[in-house]
Amino acid sequence: MKPKSILPIAVATIALFATPFAFAEEHDHKGHDHKEHADHEGHDHGKLAGPNGGRILTDTEPHLEFFVTKDRKVKITVVDDHGKALPLGEQSVDVIAGDRKNPIVMKFTKEGDSLVSDKAFPEGNDFPVVVSIKTTPDAKKVRSKFNLNLADCPSCDYLEYACTCAHGEEEGEDGHEGHDH
Repeated sequence: MKPKSILPIAVATIALFATPFAFAEEHDHKGHDHKEHADHEGHDHGKLAGPNGGRILTDTEPHLEFFVTKDRKVKITVVDDHGKALPLGEQSVDVIAGDRKNPIVMKFTKEGDSLVSDKAFPEGNDFPVVVSIKTTPDAKKVRSKFNLNLADCPSCDYLEYACTCAHGEEEGEDGHEGHDH
């Protein structure tokens, strides 16, 4: 091989490896918190609990808090991006939970600035849940699916379904069975 034919290959190889560095932007970690940094990298290590200690559903704007009350009913509260309660708008919610052969279908009525289910969860601590949300009467339904694990979290002050800590993340995509991180 002649030396002249190696030159274009060498230049192309160097350009291939140098291109990502040429377009990399400087990133200063001083003007924002870790949550912002995690969000722009596709990670959510700073999960918020809602004002009642429930799970924040981020599938709609504004977000909703899904909270299981002491009597095992579901309370839905509208929240902002920081987990603070907002006035209830025109949102409507339905929940289907439990065994597919005998599901629990919950309807909701307005109580103050929240929606509360007409039925309670039966005994047990682990249910598959589908929450159907309409932000306005004529909006398309949005569905949020997760396992409702009512066990205490070993690392934070919330139940597993609303856990805000990062325990178990290194064990797999969702930490452990029934835990949705």
